[in-house]
Formats: sequence, C-alpha cells, structure tokens
Amino acid sequence: MAITKNKKKEIIDTLNKILEKSKSIVFVNFNGLGVEDTKVMRVGLRSNGVGYYVAKKTLAKKALEDASFEGELPDLKGEFALAYSDDETSSASGVYEFQKKFKGNITIMGGIFENKFMSQSLMTEIAEIPAMPILRGQFVNLINSPIQQFVVALSEIAKSRG
Repeated sequence: MAITKNKKKEIIDTLNKILEKSKSIVFVNFNGLGVEDTKVMRVGLRSNGVGYYVAKKTLAKKALEDASFEGELPDLKGEFALAYSDDETSSASGVYEFQKKFKGNITIMGGIFENKFMSQSLMTEIAEIPAMPILRGQFVNLINSPIQQFVVALSEIAKSRG
C-alpha cells in the first residue's frame, strides 16, 4: 500500500527527531519475527529505556543522508527498524540480547555511535560491553583486590608473630 506524501513527511520528521536526540542507534533486521515476539522485544527494550521504530528503508536512508554522520552507511537488508537510546550502549546491548534469544530472526546490521556510522561487527562489539553498574563493580573489585591481598598478608604476619 502506498504511503501519502504527508505520511512520508511525518515519518521522516520522526526519524530526524530520533537521529538528533539519541546517543546511539542500532539498525535492526527483524526478518521473520512473529507479532508476539515483536511485542516481547518492544516491551523488553522499552523497560531498559530503548526506543524501537520501524520505518521504510528508503525513508530512513533519506533521513540518514540528510543528517551529518561520519563514515559510510552500512548495507541495510531485509526488514528495517531503529533501536535508539539516550545511553551509549543500552540500545546495542538490548538488541543483542534479543538477537541471542530469537536466533536468525533479529540481527544487528550496523548503527550510529558517537555520530559515526558503525559496521555490524563494531556495533556487536559495543553491544557486548557490560552495563555501567557492572563496569563500576569490576573497577572497584580491581582496585580492592591488591588492598585485600595486602591485608591478608599483614594478618598472616601478625598470626606468625603472635
């Protein structure tokens, strides 16, 4: 079914708002994903602060070309959607989790990170970065480990002398 010019303009305006406000955007291919699985994914993404917007590739390409991102737009194949967020990694990691859950039906095709187009492999690497609270915990553990070992050593010395 053909889309009217007004509807196309609305879609492009929505895409432009998404491109302006989001810190990271993931291009998603959702080929063969059922309605119920799509609902589950949308709810899951939304609960993590990630938006999900399905658009025609031609309109999305027009909006992406009008925006000034560095690099080259990745090849967009199949059904196309955008996952976007105000957080740098949550959109990529959210889609990546559902990609593992719905194998073969959802794939990351690339995206935008730090105002640059990213390939599929780079966006997948970004998706595998742990969330910020986990990174903070790992950092604290890394700093705490030598201190803890020093305290254990002092304790052993005190036991041997006392």
